[in-house]
Amino acid sequence: MGNYLHALRRRRARQLAAQYAAPDRDQRVAVIGLGRFGRPLAVELTRRGWDVLGLDVAPHLVQRMGGVLTHAAVADCTDPQTLRQLGVTEFTSAVVGIGTDMEASILIASNLLEAGVPNIWAKAISRQHGQILERLGVHHVVLPEHEMGERVAHLVTGRMLDFIEFDDDYALVKTVAPDAVTGVPLGESRVRTRYGVTVVGIKRPGEGFTHATTETVIARRDVLIVTGKIHAVESFAELA
Repeated sequence: MGNYLHALRRRRARQLAAQYAAPDRDQRVAVIGLGRFGRPLAVELTRRGWDVLGLDVAPHLVQRMGGVLTHAAVADCTDPQTLRQLGVTEFTSAVVGIGTDMEASILIASNLLEAGVPNIWAKAISRQHGQILERLGVHHVVLPEHEMGERVAHLVTGRMLDFIEFDDDYALVKTVAPDAVTGVPLGESRVRTRYGVTVVGIKRPGEGFTHATTETVIARRDVLIVTGKIHAVESFAELA
């Protein structure tokens, strides 16, 4: 289970990095906090070609990033002067990835906001912490442990092979095709009308994923990528 959770953390880091990596932005980002959340995020952003400045108060965490990040430094970012000296206040993007010190997280986020950094992401360790960050004005608040817990719960209790939740009660799910939709083209099975979900991809045993169309005929043991409201995709997955 530990390896699986570690894999989910890496996948979440890739997803978050993809959100930051819009091609029209200044591709510099400061990642403050190089622990279990910040380190894989910084590595993934670097892999995507971003210029990453990694910062942490713990020397051993900074040392672990040697040879991985071009720029890394031991720094106490609760001091606004430190942020100015390091040039973080001139960045267009910053991530506060501190996981255990709520006070430091709030102080650093406040410093970044006061400096006018236009895109700030911050990790929250609880819903209360997240609400405080949102009230401060942080642009993007992430609760990775909560999101991971919900995701694993869906995988453990249901027939889902993977589960990703988005805003507005919307989700994308990987699941085995239920018998109720097999043997006929998607256009005739009326999946969207009957179940409130949309089949966007299909994978047959031994083959790769392909886009699903109204002419696609689903067979038993096919793996589907399905989108829709959370309650709808949950109900659809339970048919399998």
